[in-house]
Amino acid sequence: MGDTDKIDVKEAITFIKEADEKIDKFASILEKFGLDIITKMGQTNLKINMLTDKINELSKATLDIKSLTPQFKNVIENQKILEAELDLIRSLIQRSEISLHSKEDKRGEVDRDASATDKKESIIEQFNTLKNEIDDIKEPDVVIGQLENIKEDIFIFKGGHRILYEISQFGKMLIGQEDLSDDIKDSLKEKIVFWINKL
Repeated sequence: MGDTDKIDVKEAITFIKEADEKIDKFASILEKFGLDIITKMGQTNLKINMLTDKINELSKATLDIKSLTPQFKNVIENQKILEAELDLIRSLIQRSEISLHSKEDKRGEVDRDASATDKKESIIEQFNTLKNEIDDIKEPDVVIGQLENIKEDIFIFKGGHRILYEISQFGKMLIGQEDLSDDIKDSLKEKIVFWINKL
């Protein structure tokens, strides 16, 4: 009986030692697993912080670009004004060259050009004809040609005039158009009324 008890005690001690070793191994595995999780969480947090910084930088860049938009609009508007002024100067120079080569000046006499009124009426008639026929015109080239003719007549009649630039711009806008949309036709009708009033 005494020997059996000793064997049982030895087996129990051996079992406890093995169990203790297994628990230690399991604990070290758990510890390593926990450290891996903590490391990966740290790396994930670092990546999230980096991405957040990049998003903030992109937001700032977007705001900077948006703040430049009004300046770009001002540059474009100023360019249009300069182009109009250059067209006006160009036409005045051409007009002065024409007048230098014209008949000798009659000093002290101011002759009224009787054809001026007729020329103005002719230009208005051309505008009105275009306005009345625009709904039936399908090709932009036809309108471009008529606008060019009207421009030449205005130049001969007035020399430099601001509407010459506007007519040029409208003609340029029509270049490359496949057909005349209703919006373009309506816009041209409105502009013709405006141009007639400005003559």
